[in-house]
Amino acid sequence: MTTSKDILNNKEVLSAGVSLTDITPPVGALMNGDFFPHTIHDIHDPLYAKATVIKSGQTCIAIVIVDTCCFAEEFLAPVRVEINRVTAIPLTNILIAATHTHSGGSPTEIFLTPVDQEYASKLAKALVSVVADALAAIVPCKIAYGSIDVSDHVVSRRYRMAEGIIPFNPFGKTNDKVATNPFGFEGVIADSQGAVDPGLSFLAIQSLGNEWMGLVANYSLHYVGDLPVGTVSADYFGFFARAIGEKLNAPENFVAMLSNGSSGNVNIWDFLSPNRYPSGDYEKSRFIANDLATRIAAVLPDLEWQTDITIATVHRNLKIPVRMPSASQLAKAQQKLKGVNFDRFTSFDTENLPLVYAYEQLQLAKEPDESNVPLQLFKVGELFIGAVPGELFAETGLALKRIFAPRNFFAICLANGNVGYIPPAHEMELGGYETWRSRASKLIASAESTIVSAIEELGLQLQEGSTAIRPRQPFS
Repeated sequence: MTTSKDILNNKEVLSAGVSLTDITPPVGALMNGDFFPHTIHDIHDPLYAKATVIKSGQTCIAIVIVDTCCFAEEFLAPVRVEINRVTAIPLTNILIAATHTHSGGSPTEIFLTPVDQEYASKLAKALVSVVADALAAIVPCKIAYGSIDVSDHVVSRRYRMAEGIIPFNPFGKTNDKVATNPFGFEGVIADSQGAVDPGLSFLAIQSLGNEWMGLVANYSLHYVGDLPVGTVSADYFGFFARAIGEKLNAPENFVAMLSNGSSGNVNIWDFLSPNRYPSGDYEKSRFIANDLATRIAAVLPDLEWQTDITIATVHRNLKIPVRMPSASQLAKAQQKLKGVNFDRFTSFDTENLPLVYAYEQLQLAKEPDESNVPLQLFKVGELFIGAVPGELFAETGLALKRIFAPRNFFAICLANGNVGYIPPAHEMELGGYETWRSRASKLIASAESTIVSAIEELGLQLQEGSTAIRPRQPFS
């Protein structure tokens, strides 16, 4: 009987295996991704955990992309240990990331939504089995990778308001300079704030017999969310996977995954041009996914396929301070929450959102004053894949791509945990939702710069000091 260790010891130059497993939560389960919990009442399309295992020589990596909003590191740590036990793939070579669909189950507490323990337990087992199945399916392969620009669907969701218009802030402050998703204020927007990353990157895998096996893609667009509340959907990530399979006429066992790039400040809701997409349920998701799949399918025939490449990995755990609430801020939060019953809330507005953030201060105070920030960097030939446990802004993703140029690079965000939004320091100064102190935005302002520097250093490690990876340049 062939074991995982036998597979890893195989001397094939390059091989890969793919697998997927259904992780759709049942009707009646909890759904996270909002300030308030929702109960699932309908299922539009299935959710999946998808694994791609790639091996060259004695090095094997696993990339697992999961249709869920995010993961806590505490949930993933034992899962990764179990994957290592079952497959012998080193812990540091296992990347598990969320797509960031906001219409899935609840394996992680988000704002007022608790963990759905039954679903989390089943999901943990599914993540182990999907990697084991991908490893068991490993065969000699060839790989190609590339990146194209698709700027049409990425919009900065942070806006400067017209002079005299003060953006809402749940803490009652009046110093925010930007508003995120300013519904109801479309007529008083001055301009959009912040960069977007149009890069659609991908790693394609075929068997030596030219049969499609898998595709790992990356795009810096948040979820789309064009569906009824309480309905399960993989969002545009799932629509893309189905569309690319159809366009490539791929076999049934083809596994396509779309990972979440540097989209902390980016979504599809264009407040300056709101009518440029169809408005029906799922129509934007379908349109965007089909366009991305069409663009990739068009360039795949021109790629250089390789069978003799090396794989290398490096990792680092950073400890970054948290912006903890002060004693007086905690006292104010406790006072504000006296007599509050969150069970009566079914939506959020400017009246009750300050209560949610008061709750967040109390929860944040229970956490350590430093966050663990695990970083990974995979090198597959001349493609570099970074893994970050939070939501980078597009500006940061672009800066990293410039550092690694002319080599291909993309960042998979919400990988191996979630420390929340990681805005550049100057964006932190502007305020807005992504900066409001909570468990979803808790790191100090210098965190982004620290993370970029660490990833650059990891790249230099992989290149053994090569000057091909450039020192960071100021982003403009």
